[in-house]
Amino acid sequence: MKINFRKIPDVYVPFIVLFVALVILMPKAPKFNYDYRKGLPWHHETLISQFDFPILKTGEQMEEEREKAGSSIVPYYRYSSEVVNNSIRAVETMDLGRHNGMKSGILSRLNSLYTRGIISDAKVRLGRHSAAVSDEVLFVQKNKKAEKHPVSEVYKLSSARNKLMADLSLAYPNVNADSLLNKSGIYDIIVPNLIFDRSTTELVHAESADYISPTSGYVSADQKIISRGEIVTAEIAQILDSYKVEYEKNLGYDGPRIVLWIGVLIISLLLVCIVMYSINFSNPDIFADRNRMLYILTVFLLFFALTTVISKLQPGAVYLVPYSLVTLYLTAFFQRKVVVAFYMVCLMPVLLILNNGYQIFIMNLAAGMVCMYVAPRYNRGWKQFIISLIVFVVMTVAYSGFRLMDASAPDYLMTVFYIFIGSLLMVAFYPLIYLFEKIFNLVSQTRLVELCDTNSRLLRELSQKAPGTFQHSLQVMSMASACAREIGANDALTRAGALYHDIGKMKNPLCFVENESTTITSRKYHDGLDSKQSARDIISHVPDGLEIAEKHGLPSVIREFIATHHGSSTTGFFYTKYVNEGGDPADSEDFTYKWGRPSTREQAIVMLCDSIEAASRSIKDGTKEAYDKLVDDIIAAKIRDGQFNECDISMRETSKIQDVLKSFLAQMYHERVVYPDRN
Repeated sequence: MKINFRKIPDVYVPFIVLFVALVILMPKAPKFNYDYRKGLPWHHETLISQFDFPILKTGEQMEEEREKAGSSIVPYYRYSSEVVNNSIRAVETMDLGRHNGMKSGILSRLNSLYTRGIISDAKVRLGRHSAAVSDEVLFVQKNKKAEKHPVSEVYKLSSARNKLMADLSLAYPNVNADSLLNKSGIYDIIVPNLIFDRSTTELVHAESADYISPTSGYVSADQKIISRGEIVTAEIAQILDSYKVEYEKNLGYDGPRIVLWIGVLIISLLLVCIVMYSINFSNPDIFADRNRMLYILTVFLLFFALTTVISKLQPGAVYLVPYSLVTLYLTAFFQRKVVVAFYMVCLMPVLLILNNGYQIFIMNLAAGMVCMYVAPRYNRGWKQFIISLIVFVVMTVAYSGFRLMDASAPDYLMTVFYIFIGSLLMVAFYPLIYLFEKIFNLVSQTRLVELCDTNSRLLRELSQKAPGTFQHSLQVMSMASACAREIGANDALTRAGALYHDIGKMKNPLCFVENESTTITSRKYHDGLDSKQSARDIISHVPDGLEIAEKHGLPSVIREFIATHHGSSTTGFFYTKYVNEGGDPADSEDFTYKWGRPSTREQAIVMLCDSIEAASRSIKDGTKEAYDKLVDDIIAAKIRDGQFNECDISMRETSKIQDVLKSFLAQMYHERVVYPDRN
C-alpha cells in the first residue's frame, strides 16, 4: 500500500473515527462463553448457578401447551339471583290444597338445588371455534367473582327436577310427588339459575390460548447445574439455555472496569485493522479515493450498529436483517474481489456479538455470495424480487441444515418467516443506494452503463457535430474495454471515460483532423494560423470538455478522464513544427496540457488507447510489424515522460495492455480479400 505521509490525516482520520464508534457500540455486557451440545459431554468445569433463575420452556413445549389450551373451552355461567327469587316467590304463592303442608319442604329443597346451581340440559356450542366445550369443568360468576367448579357439582335441569321428586318421595312416602309436581306446575317453575355467558367464554378462551407461562421451574443460587464430563441431556440443555439467557440479560460486569475497557479497545482496534487490511488486500486504490473509502466504512459501521441494536432488543429478530444487501451496496461501486473480501468483514460482528453467530454467519455468507453473482443480471426494476427470492431460498436451505443438526432450535416456521421478511427488505432498502450515490459523490455501475448509451442526448449531439471524433471515441472505447478486462480494471468506468474523453471537441470540431473530411470546403482550419495559436486551439478541447461535462452533470469520475487523457504531454505536431521553424524548444508552455496526469489504471488505459488509435490512422505500411512498433513506441514514450507516475499500474499490467493493443490493431487493420471483377 502506497501512502503519501503528507496525507496521513486524510487516510487515517476516518479509521480513527471508526475506531471510536466501535468502542462506543461494542457490547460491554458479559457473554456466556460455554460451548455445549445436547447428547455430548460437558467439557468445562462443574457449573454452579450464581443466582436464582427460572427454567424457560422450549418453543415446542410452548406450542404444545398453546394447542392444549386451545383444544378445550371452559364455559362461563352467570349466577342469576332474579331467577332464584322468582321461582321461590312462585312456589310461596302457590295453593297446593290438601298438600299445602309440603310447601316448606319443597322450598327448602328448591333452595338447596339453586344453591348448587342449575344449568340447561342443552349442550353448549360455540360455532366460531373448532375446540370442544369442556364437559368436566365450568366457571360460575357470582358477586363479581368467578370460581371454577366440576360439572358434577351442579345440576342439569332434568337432574334437578328428578332430585326434587326423589327427595319429596322419600320425605312424604304417602304422596305421589311426581303427580303433585306436575299438576301444581312446580316442574315448570324450576328453571336454570346459571345462565351461559357466551361473550365471556369466548374472551377468556382467547386469552388463555394466547398466554402461556414461559417458565416451567426454578433453579436456586449455588445449585449445581452440570458436572464436568456429564452428558448434556435435553433437560440439562434446557436449563443451560435458561441460565445463559438470564446470565447475559441481568449479570453485570463485576471485574475491574479498566480491564473491561482494555478488552473493548483491543477488539475494536483489531476490527479496524481487519477493515484496513481487507481494503489493502482487495484494492489499495480505495485509500486514495476519500469518498469511496468513507462509503465502505459507513456501510460497515451501519451494519455493525444494526447488529448491536438487534442483539440488545430482540436477538431472534436478527433473521430480519438483510445482510446480503451489503453485496448489492458494494457491487454497485466496487469490483467483485473488493465485495467478497469486505462482505466477510461486515459479517464479523455477527460472530462477535450474537450467541448463534456462526449459524447467521454461514447462512448470510452463502446467500451473499450467490447474491453477488446474480445481482448484475437482476438488479433492475421488478427483477430485484428475483434476487430476494434467491436469497430467501439459500438462507432457508442453510437454516434447514442447521435445524436438522439441532432439533432443539427455535420455532422453524417463525424463523423461516423472519428470513422471508428480511429477504423482502432487500428490495425495500435497495433504493438507498441512489441516496448513497449522491451523498458520497459516487458513480454506480448502473449509472456507468447508462452513460455508455450512445442514444443519450449528449452523445447524439457529439455524433452530429463531430462525427469523426465520435467514431474515434467508439474505437477507443472498444480498445480500452479489452484492456480493462485483461488486467481486471473497472470495465464500465473505462468504457464511459473513453466515450466522453474528447467531448470538448464538439465545441470546435473542424479544429481536429478527424472532422475535416465532413466539410465540403477545401480550406483547412489551421491554414494561416501560427503554431502556438493552433496548439492553443487544440488544447482548448480539454477545458471545453470539462465545461460541457459540468453543464450536463457528468460525474466527477468521468470529468477526470477528460482532464487527464493527455496528461502533461505536448501537442507533438505543432510543437515540432514550432521548433523546426526556429522557435525556442524551452518555450513549450503554449504547447503543453496542464490538467494533470492519470491517477488510476482506467485513466492510464484511456490515455494509451487514445494516443494509439489516433496514431494508427497515420500509418502507411499496414503490416503487423508496423502496428506492433507503434504500440511499443507510444507506451515507451508515455513511461519515459512519467505519465503513469501518479497511478498504480504495474509493468506487468502495462505489458498485458501492450499485447492486447497489438492484437486489437492487427484485427482492426488486417488485409481484406480483393474481390475480382466479374467477366
